[in-house]
Amino acid sequence: MQATVTDHRCDIAVLHLRGELDADTAEKLRSTLSGLLERPVPRIVVDLTDLKFCDSVGLSAFITSKQLITDRGGWLSFAGANPFLLRLLETVGLTRYFAIFPEVEDAIAAGQL
Repeated sequence: MQATVTDHRCDIAVLHLRGELDADTAEKLRSTLSGLLERPVPRIVVDLTDLKFCDSVGLSAFITSKQLITDRGGWLSFAGANPFLLRLLETVGLTRYFAIFPEVEDAIAAGQL
């Protein structure tokens, strides 16, 4: 899995994920999210457009990070999930826990309201 971060405006980071997120690559996700969590009020959009696979270890990293982000008054949302990832998030009940948008721009706009 590859993870890159781009900043939109001064207060929203977009985390672009590419490849497969599993037990072998989850530590890279945790490390990247850890850096973003150091921001005073983390506002993060996770771009799932190029993420082809995610297992329970990857989902766990997102859940743990979201809890920390929410405690700091920030938010974490998903954008661009493919049908597999949407089905996975629905199956495990995370569509009620995370905001999920069709496009990154939609998630950014919702966060600026």
